[in-house]
Amino acid sequence: MADISALTNVLYQTKDGIAYVTLNRPKVLNALNMPTWIDLKTAFEAAKADTSVHGVILTGSGGKAFIAGADISELAHVDAYEAEESSRFGQEVLNLIENLGKPVVAAINGFALGGGCETAMACTIRIAAEHAKFGQPEVKLGLLPGGGGTQRLPRLVGKGRALQLILTGETISAQEAYRIGLVNEVVPPADLIGRAETILKQISANAPIAVKFSLEAANKGLDTSQAEGFALEASYFGICAATEDKKEGTSAFLEKRQPQFHGR
Repeated sequence: MADISALTNVLYQTKDGIAYVTLNRPKVLNALNMPTWIDLKTAFEAAKADTSVHGVILTGSGGKAFIAGADISELAHVDAYEAEESSRFGQEVLNLIENLGKPVVAAINGFALGGGCETAMACTIRIAAEHAKFGQPEVKLGLLPGGGGTQRLPRLVGKGRALQLILTGETISAQEAYRIGLVNEVVPPADLIGRAETILKQISANAPIAVKFSLEAANKGLDTSQAEGFALEASYFGICAATEDKKEGTSAFLEKRQPQFHGR
């Protein structure tokens, strides 16, 4: 299992089957530098490996920011090769989050700009506090989104809206982010973590293998044709039908009782 004792920029704890991953650089609004990316990777590798963890809540410390973006002081000094390498590493970490096999809820408690918006988009579900702000302002720095923003944003909100955000670099409110489909829900700040926990508890009441394959079918299906997606879905449907959980789920339904799933 990943060594979470070495984490310095990210807090990691587990409770009642949920892993809480918190970016912990409040003085710089939880900006992402390379050590922080590495800590994020370690934290999510730990969550993936821990069979007692059925979901993750990702948030930022300090109340002002989820993740305000990349650490500009680090970014200002990278050359072309280093920039490409850091982009690829960031993409790798966010792909890990997106394809964790367990749901990840982004509890967006403030600024989610640049790499912060990209990190939120890699999560399964996004819940925003009312004061949260979103944007991809990289063009203002002479760059473009390098953590998957040019790919995930069009898939989430459509090409036109995505390009407007990326090309203008404008910052939008949580309410506007909800309107365009960038976030699932907007809640009062005090309700943010509780709402994320409620969603994960709803998901964890269901069969773990079915949840895992539902995530995989949706993620992989978006990268293929619809016909290939249908084939993938049917294949996973067949796999799920062979599990003990399917037998338990259907029996419980017919017997009018709550199912007891064991992930096998």
